[in-house]
Amino acid sequence: MTIITDETVKTPWQDVMARKKTAQAELLKAFSSPANSGKGNKEASVSVPISVLDTDNAGDLVNSIRTGQTTCTAITNEYIQRAIQVHHETNCFTEILFDNAIQQASQLDADLAEGSKTSTLPLLGIPVTVKDQFNVKGVDTTLGYVGRAFAPAKEDAVLVKMLRSLGAVILAKTNIPQSIMWCETENPLWGLTTHQVNKAYTPGGSTGGEGVLLACKASMLGWGTDIGGSVRIPAHMVGVYGFKPSSSRLPYRGVPVSTEGQEHVPSAIGPLARNLETIHLTMASLIEAKPWELDARCAAIPWREEMYKTTIDQPLTIGVLMDDGVVRPTPPISRVLREAVELLREAGHDILEWNGDLHEECIKVMDQFYTVDGGEDIRRDVMAGGEPFIPHVEQLLNRGKPISVYEYWQLNKQKFDLQQAYLEKWNSILSTKTGKKADIILMPPMPHTAVPHRGCRWVGYTKVWNFLDYPALVIPGGAVCDQDAKEPWEFDARGSIDEWNMKLWEERRHEIASLKLPVGLQIIGRKLEEERLLAAGKVIDDLLRSKAHS
Repeated sequence: MTIITDETVKTPWQDVMARKKTAQAELLKAFSSPANSGKGNKEASVSVPISVLDTDNAGDLVNSIRTGQTTCTAITNEYIQRAIQVHHETNCFTEILFDNAIQQASQLDADLAEGSKTSTLPLLGIPVTVKDQFNVKGVDTTLGYVGRAFAPAKEDAVLVKMLRSLGAVILAKTNIPQSIMWCETENPLWGLTTHQVNKAYTPGGSTGGEGVLLACKASMLGWGTDIGGSVRIPAHMVGVYGFKPSSSRLPYRGVPVSTEGQEHVPSAIGPLARNLETIHLTMASLIEAKPWELDARCAAIPWREEMYKTTIDQPLTIGVLMDDGVVRPTPPISRVLREAVELLREAGHDILEWNGDLHEECIKVMDQFYTVDGGEDIRRDVMAGGEPFIPHVEQLLNRGKPISVYEYWQLNKQKFDLQQAYLEKWNSILSTKTGKKADIILMPPMPHTAVPHRGCRWVGYTKVWNFLDYPALVIPGGAVCDQDAKEPWEFDARGSIDEWNMKLWEERRHEIASLKLPVGLQIIGRKLEEERLLAAGKVIDDLLRSKAHS
């Protein structure tokens, strides 16, 4: 939260925005051609085989560097050029870190040439981008607030330190919505981030800048935060992989957030990538580096590779939730899920019918938590800069009044009761074939695909898992097809949001079908069972990829 003083808003917010964008443009211009980006470093002139450059697998890229097929510097420069182009098309950047990235890559190459242990680093030379929220020493962390501009971080976030220690190269920070509290990507300071397929559509949020960079092969590994779906929604909308672990598995220290200090619905950090193996490699590498020794909030749970391997090697028991009972998924969302379920059945996995019981109750309590302070935290930050509210943030602030400490305690009691009830629900739904409980739940990530800007309304499919603090993974499931637009889809609306979703599909279905927009699948695991969830995700992903290539 920004502290407001008489001096805070003396500079018009438009002037602050102009200074920030001018500084960004100058940095981009300095690197806007390969001739300039190398800064005279001989490693920059090393050619990168297209098969190496286009790989989606971080492990393969690391091996290419280790075996001398390319260099860290050459990869960094190629990714910088791609990233600049994608930014010009989508407006995905906030802070530019290219100089530092090239210095870091050059040092890695020099260490490799000397035969140091650098070659064993698990993320050696991997180009990484991070959501604007992550502190990087020497640059701003604005959260999309004008009032936080020109206040550079004094040290790196724990995650940034760890990534660099593992060999990753941080290229840039990426755009988010004002306050981060929405599933699109827009703020008065940096502007609107657009979908890579169509500028009129949103890439989702709040980690939307990361999403488009990854979808366009301009980053190998992205990092976001997720307090209601902010990693998973962009992954679904742009067609990449996004993972939200349980909140205590990875270090959050050094990652400012709106309503910082609240613990009723913890935000989690998580990776995005174009390949599930990249997420597995990254999670294992970070947890093996013992983040709990750097962040007191991290659980001291080592990486359990045996759990991962065991899960892959046995048939899964999968609960399938087709509809949360509040907002119906549109035809392409339902079709992609049905097709995945059929593949799983054919492969011998046990399918259980899941239900939406408790989901709406969890979400109602969660929505009250968002405004327990009456919007004071967000309002103070916006007032400090003097910029306008984006519409959703303004609606959020006007939704609730501050509550007393006693009322807050009662809300927490409701949360704990609902968390216990969901645990008991999971334990009670058993396979009629084996008597086993579900290993995972398979369900939609949203009721719709990417939509036109400011078109999102319902994030209940994702945020219920933040309330429960269960790990959740989104993988690409398919794409909208022409037949989807022809499917009959008429129902009595369950409420205003369901009615909105039906109207949105009716008005846009032919356009959405023509764009062949991505459709994701969401997979849920039990609390702190990240290894089992990622393994189950690989089983499902392998089946989908096998079908796509058959």
